Amino acid sequence: MLTVSPRGRLSLCLMLLCFSLSFSGGPPDVGKMLGGEEKEEDPDAATKEEERQEALRQQEEERKGKYAKMEAEREGMRQGIRDKYGLKKREEAEAEAAAAAEESAEGSLTRPKKLVPAGCGDEEEESIMDTVMKYLPGPLQDMLKK
Repeated sequence: MLTVSPRGRLSLCLMLLCFSLSFSGGPPDVGKMLGGEEKEEDPDAATKEEERQEALRQQEEERKGKYAKMEAEREGMRQGIRDKYGLKKREEAEAEAAAAAEESAEGSLTRPKKLVPAGCGDEEEESIMDTVMKYLPGPLQDMLKK
């Protein structure tokens, strides 16, 4: 059995790491450090890259144009439905609601008060004694009133 010191293991791991990086598309200078050959660059690589970039830009423009056309068709359909049923766009409805709320709160430094539902607080409040008296039998009511 072969015994390796911890320092030897570390150097062995570093060598394997550098070796794997040089062949796995790691940094190009790692291969040079280990004595590897320098890669020769293709003289047409720059023009090929420019052509590839131009093709990608063209495809992206075609895609954007296609989706803009589809969205315009959809918006036309939506507008037809809004016109048919008398609906408003969501942004317009929200803007009108915000304007109405702002108009009602104009000149106020606090938030608008909550409205009290109809029937609440209109009549005078009854005292607890009056409420208890309603549920007592007649003779007891007479005794407590005196």
